[in-house]
Parts: sequence; structure tokens; C-alpha cells
Amino acid sequence: MEITPTIRAEIERYLKQKGLSMTRFGHITNLNVGTVSGIITGNRSLSVNQLDRITMGMNLPPDYFYERFVEECIEESPLNWRRVKPFVYRCVELGRFDCLQRAVSMFLDNPIHSLSLFKLAEDLFTKGYRDTAAYLYENAAVSERKQHSERLALCQYRLFSIRTGENQAQNLQAAAKFEPFVDRLDEIDQLDALKDLANVYRSLSLWDKVYKFSCQMYKLGQIQYNLDHNSKREIKSVKKLSRPLFVYIAYAELMCAHACDANGDHEQALEHIRGYTDLSWVKETDSDTLHWLGQFQQWAKINTYVNRLMTGDVSVLSDYAEYISGEKHIFNELLNIVEAANKYNIDVDHILHRFEPKIASYQEPSPVEPFLLQQQARFWYKMAKYSFNKERYSYGFKCLIDALEKSVTINNVLLIANCVGLFFHFKTHAAPEVQTQFQSMYEEVWERNDKKDGFNLSGG
Repeated sequence: MEITPTIRAEIERYLKQKGLSMTRFGHITNLNVGTVSGIITGNRSLSVNQLDRITMGMNLPPDYFYERFVEECIEESPLNWRRVKPFVYRCVELGRFDCLQRAVSMFLDNPIHSLSLFKLAEDLFTKGYRDTAAYLYENAAVSERKQHSERLALCQYRLFSIRTGENQAQNLQAAAKFEPFVDRLDEIDQLDALKDLANVYRSLSLWDKVYKFSCQMYKLGQIQYNLDHNSKREIKSVKKLSRPLFVYIAYAELMCAHACDANGDHEQALEHIRGYTDLSWVKETDSDTLHWLGQFQQWAKINTYVNRLMTGDVSVLSDYAEYISGEKHIFNELLNIVEAANKYNIDVDHILHRFEPKIASYQEPSPVEPFLLQQQARFWYKMAKYSFNKERYSYGFKCLIDALEKSVTINNVLLIANCVGLFFHFKTHAAPEVQTQFQSMYEEVWERNDKKDGFNLSGG
């Protein structure tokens, strides 16, 4: 078995091979001769900065000695976080996650270092190194002995943020795991966390959860707003909200309205719409506040149309279509129109024809967030149903295949099941090549999820 030479031995051998003195090598690496001598003789500890200079001076890849650095300078030395931290950053920059794990693992059993791990995770999270930050948050959470600590809750919040993405089944798991910790966050983080939880559950169509967390956000937002404006002493928070404080109160009303409409309680939804229509109580007058006030006014007008439309008041249809004609993004509004058309057997061909160029553009692939992907899947599913009812079968199956593709992308089982059910209901009208394509897509989904021991149900 070949014995790997130490870093010091390899440096010494390199100097002999190249006929370099320590002084000359010091000039090449920008290290003084005393430092070079101390490193080679073992009388001086080696820092990662010095190692990088030496590696560059030897014309080697920057991470060439990293595995040996872990063995010789971390695992076989007294624990020293201040020395290891710069090495961890270099591992992140160079993609050496294996070395980072080995270096960090030495500090996991000692709770004294949990704060250092947490601070490092926060810095990496801020800089966009989310996967590495997740590893550190997980370990910081494990080493946190106080199960009701704010730091543990913040670790779980960050992990929730990192783990949510396109896959709806994974989003459900991430949200369920984070839920018990949301109340342990401080008030500022808690407002954003409640907003994020409500948004994820909205993307899963779990409307009772949406309503629950939106109500919590509303109550907490009101308390904080009253403290800010009615407290006799000035309260300054180190942390900043991602939006003006009043937005959380108004947005909670908006989300509650969505949940009530989705559950068929349109009267209660209208009450919540009124809640964010009248925002005369807002005291701020800065430009950001004015922007959001205008945004909520617009949402209130559109959602009032939607609320009336979903109760069967088709008289608002032309006004609704006219109002959205000047908007740049009208995807959700078209979804509402098609949904109402299917529900109340309304002919909306004239509206669909009017917005045909925009509808065609929605079939173009583009990276979007999970909720919008779900909305797209729902739109094409409902367009398929509308087309089938109009006996436009060729276009209907095109829409249905598009809906299935998007449902598979986000792993939304209920939407997949709806697509399959609609296909088999109208299967006799499908061309042979369409039947083959649909069958192939469904078998691929079944095989993928069968290997995972079944589906994880989300909403649709």
C-alpha cells in the first residue's frame, strides 16, 4: 500500500526537484522565508491562505492538498474554529463539499460551536450557497439543545425556504416539518414565515391551512402595527421586513379571501375583499407604501369581479374582460373565466378569441414558480374540458397533454389524476397517436412514483 506523503514532505521534495531555496520559494509564494522554513520543519501551523499560495507556487490545482489539509491540520490538531472557518469558505468556493463535511464534522459534537455553525450558515445562505447552508443548518439544529430556542426555529425556517421548489410533494413535506417551529420565531421573522407558509399551502390548494396561517399573519401584523404607531416609547428592531408592515395585514385578508372562494364560501370571501379594499387606516406615505396601496386596490377590483363571477353573476363577464384587457399578465384572470364557463355552461369563445395571442404564449416553456406552474396546469386542464364540451377534441387533447406535462413537473398527484380521468372519459375521441402519447406519459409517471413506493398526495 502506497503511503501518501505529508504536505510538508511534498513541499520539501518539490524544492529539491526544482533546486529552489526557501528564500526563492518565499518570493514565488509571497511568503517570508521564516514562514516557509517553519511550515517545512513543522514548527509552524499551516493556514489555508498559506496553503493556497504554496499550491499556486507549485503550479498545482488549488484544492490539490485539501484532503491532506483536513487530515494533518484539522483532524490531528486541537479544535480551532477561527483557523478552520477560512478553509470552509475556500471549500465552498472550490466545490469541495467532501472536505467541508469532514472539517465541520469535528465541531458537531460540541454545543459550544453551534452558534459558529449557525452564523456561517446564515452568511452562506445570504451569499446564495443554499445547499451548503442547508447542511450547516441541519447540523446546527441537531446540536441545538434548547428545543424551543429561536435559533432552532430560524434553522428550520431557512431549511423550509431552501427545500421548497417545483416538486409539490417535497413542498408539502417541507411545510409540514416547519409548521411546529413558526411560533418560536421572533415577530419579524414570523410575519415573513407565515406569509411563506400560506403561499406554499396555496400552491398545494390546502385552503384550510392557507386560512389558518393567514389569520395568524393578520393578528400578528395588527399587533405589530399598533405597537409601531401607538406605543409611547420608540421600538427599534434590528431586523427588517421584506415588505411594509401594513402589507402583511392586507395580504392576510387577500389570502383568506382566496381560501374562502376556493371552499365555495363566497360571502365570507367578499368580507375579506372589503378588508383590503379599505386601507385608509395606513399612516405611511412613502413611495413603497403608495405602490402597495395601488396594488391592493387593483387586486380588490379584479377579485370582486371574480367573486361575483364564481357565484354565477355572468353580467360582470364583459366588464371583467374589458378591465383585464389593459393588463400585461392576465393568466389567472383567463383561468377564472374558463372555470366559470365550465361551472355555469357559459360560452366564452369571444373572450378566448380576443386573448388568443396571449393564450398561445402561455404554452411556451418558461421557468416559473410552483404556484404558477400549478395554475398553468389547471388552466390547460380546464381549457381541455371546455374544448371537449364544445366538441373541439383535437385542441382539447393538446391542452390536456400540456396540463399533464406541467402536473408531472410539479408532481401534483391530484392534477395528474384529474388529467387521466378526463382523458379516459373522452378517450374514444382521441386519435391513435394521441392515445399512444398519453399512455406513454402516464406509464412513465407511474413507473417513477412506483419506485418511490407510491405518490405523495398534494392538492389540486
